[in-house]
Amino acid sequence: MILVQNLRKTYRIKAEELPVLDVPSFHVEQGEQVAIIGPSGSGKSTLLHLIGGVLSADSGQLLVNGQDLTKMNERERDHFRSTQIGYIFQDFHLIPSLTAEENVRLVLPKGDAQTQKKLLQEWFGRVGLEKRRTHRPTELSRGEQQRVAMIRSLINQPRLVLADEPTGSLDWETAQQMMSLMLTLCREENLTLLCVTHDLPLAKQFPRIVQIGEINQTMHASRKEVAIR
Repeated sequence: MILVQNLRKTYRIKAEELPVLDVPSFHVEQGEQVAIIGPSGSGKSTLLHLIGGVLSADSGQLLVNGQDLTKMNERERDHFRSTQIGYIFQDFHLIPSLTAEENVRLVLPKGDAQTQKKLLQEWFGRVGLEKRRTHRPTELSRGEQQRVAMIRSLINQPRLVLADEPTGSLDWETAQQMMSLMLTLCREENLTLLCVTHDLPLAKQFPRIVQIGEINQTMHASRKEVAIR
């Protein structure tokens, strides 16, 4: 599903080059759920944005579902991301003037109205928001807002789900519930999930945990890391 070889990314700040990622090898199988952990600034989100086609790599190979993103231009990456990837962010990015259901409808492809209605009923039921579909984001708790954002990311069954600190703005109890729900939904749909988090206790819910230092050669060289398997 994901295969990375010699992937490098450098940020340029004025005249200075700052190496952020140097990944010799990394892979994720179809249907795997993987947590990537590490401190702030270690390159976790950069790796996620490269895999999602938000950023372009400086060099190397990045295959996602058999397609090499390093050979795509920005327009091709945008199309790839919109058709094959679901993103779950720390900030929910819900439109305040729309109801929860209307926020999700925005991503649904045109189709039979009755089919869409059943699909929405099913997904809102799966996350326990059957009675909150007509509420606007300001009328929902933060945990409920994240569940709406989760539906929006998963409802079209993307091949790959990328979650960037999805519980970062939630309290501990809600964060545990949200992480468990996200894992359950991805397992049920056989979706590949790659989740960035700095929270090891939450990451332990995942079948596989990867510490950024064990795949990021540049960061590993500058800091002593303990690999977690």
